Amino acid sequence: MKIGLVLSGGGARGIAHLGVIKALEELGLRFYAVSGTSAGSVAGAFYCAGYKPEEILQIILSMGFIKSVRPAWSWTGLLSMDGFREVLLKHIPHNSFEKLQLPLTVAATEIRLGKVIYFSEGELAPAVIASSSIPALFNPVQLNGHVLVDGGLMDNLPVRPLVGKSDFIIGSHCNPVEQRFDIKNVKEVAERSLLIAINVNTAHSKTHCNFVFEAPELGKFSTFDLDKGKEIFDIGYKNAVKKLSELESALNQYERTNQPQF
Repeated sequence: MKIGLVLSGGGARGIAHLGVIKALEELGLRFYAVSGTSAGSVAGAFYCAGYKPEEILQIILSMGFIKSVRPAWSWTGLLSMDGFREVLLKHIPHNSFEKLQLPLTVAATEIRLGKVIYFSEGELAPAVIASSSIPALFNPVQLNGHVLVDGGLMDNLPVRPLVGKSDFIIGSHCNPVEQRFDIKNVKEVAERSLLIAINVNTAHSKTHCNFVFEAPELGKFSTFDLDKGKEIFDIGYKNAVKKLSELESALNQYERTNQPQF
């Protein structure tokens, strides 16, 4: 059975994907292909390059937010991801989709055209950085004639590249919207507004997944809570472990339903 894995965006909350992957590996699952947006593209890039979930966690924790960004000195964004680019190239020096151990698709938003662009070949680092570039905060990335920003704006759970190519698609969504919200400052209002808007396109994507992991506890973390990465990882792992029996039932049901008829 060809199992596809799709990883949502979500900033620091995306570290939960690593916990989910750890639980799925312990179940013995292996993936045919991976697709990701923003934080999901980061997790996907390292995983498809051959790193284990705990190794990726350590890379992200040692990098931190401050080390990964620099002043942009540009009217199109406050910060650049030059530091993050250096981390990607250090740990994935071949910088190539084609040289990854698993096929990976990365989603980014073409800001001029208002459409999603999927990358699965060519240079890896620019596509991952483009997919992670929150508008106004980070500089847009120019790649292959496109002007690109965060893929979550158009496709925060990029299941589309896996439909028709994978038999069974597992989604990991790390952006639950908490039902309670206390207005504290303009930053939190802006972040929650973006989260709500992004979840509109995510709801449709979930319907194309055969199974979705989503830990409600992740709603208490912000996009930039990288210092809480270990806690986020553990939440993703523990939530996934609790649902492994449900996943096994879904996999078994799929196999029974799709057995060839003689």
